[in-house]
Amino acid sequence: MQNNKLSGTLPTNFSIGSSLISLNLHGNELEGRIPRSLSNCKKSQLLDLGDNHLNDTFPMWLGALTELRVLRLTSNKLHGPVRSSGTEIMFPDLRIIDLSNNAFSKDLSTSMFQHLKGMRTIDQTMKLPSYEGNGDYLDSVVVVSKGLKLEVVRIWSLYTVIDLSNNKFEGHIPGVLGDLIAIRVLNLSHNRLQGHIPPSLGSLSVVESLDLSFNQLSGEIPQQLASLTSLEFLNLSHNYLQGCIPQGPQFHTFERNSYEGNDGLRGFPVSKGCGNDHVSETNYTVSALDDQESNSEFLYNFWKAALMGYGSGLCIGLSIIYFMISTGNMKWLARIIEELEHKIIMRRRKKRQSQRNYRRRENHF
Repeated sequence: MQNNKLSGTLPTNFSIGSSLISLNLHGNELEGRIPRSLSNCKKSQLLDLGDNHLNDTFPMWLGALTELRVLRLTSNKLHGPVRSSGTEIMFPDLRIIDLSNNAFSKDLSTSMFQHLKGMRTIDQTMKLPSYEGNGDYLDSVVVVSKGLKLEVVRIWSLYTVIDLSNNKFEGHIPGVLGDLIAIRVLNLSHNRLQGHIPPSLGSLSVVESLDLSFNQLSGEIPQQLASLTSLEFLNLSHNYLQGCIPQGPQFHTFERNSYEGNDGLRGFPVSKGCGNDHVSETNYTVSALDDQESNSEFLYNFWKAALMGYGSGLCIGLSIIYFMISTGNMKWLARIIEELEHKIIMRRRKKRQSQRNYRRRENHF
């Protein structure tokens, strides 16, 4: 029943023992709260209530649905913290959780991520997506991956997504996220997250899209992220990151817009060099020393030649003056002196005139 004009509130009479597997009401005009009776649908694998007008807190009681793989609550009016219920079982098989474009706040719950056991293992034997269901109907949800909207058909066991973007989350990024090694898309952008990027994110070996942009993150980019060989999309822009950008096979493919808004970052692709590039620094130092040595040799030869010319010219000039004085013929010398004096006076006048014109232009502006 997705993408219609259904209005009103959700029904509250989901009965115990319900065999409902998939409920998709995305893209309607539903209001009110999320009914607690949905917890009676023990066989539910997909619940998509996104893009409505629901006004409620996080439905932590849905964590008791042990077969739930997709929870999508994006673009509603949901608010408050996202906390776990304190029970041992909490979303054990969840693969896609999309809470984006709401008003969730407070810190990201470490205990919440610790319960996501379905994101902790990668089934190496599974080459194709699997779907546990009967009939010809194929479930589909839309997720944001690599900056683009992507329709994911069926419930993919290999496609794991956490999208908490465009909320009001605060505090630090929990390091426990690095334990969820099956994540392929992680989007925490447009929040108020602070502190450093956890080096544990370097353990997300199959992550393809990582977006931490528009937060208040500081410190350096962990070198461990350079080992993410599956990473195709990275956005760390508009934070307070600094230091050297890690260098690796994937990081060489990212452009400047992945880092813009971080004035303290250095290295490729935002600048030519970085302080940690010892080879470049050594080459630069050797080159500078060679240039300095060449310049010194040039200056030595130049002044040597100048002094030789000055000495020869001085001797010739004194000889000519002595000859002119001894013969009494001083008219030629006087004429030369007058011409030189005239040239000096004209140059001084031109210089003063140019200075006056410059001051006039400055005053005009």
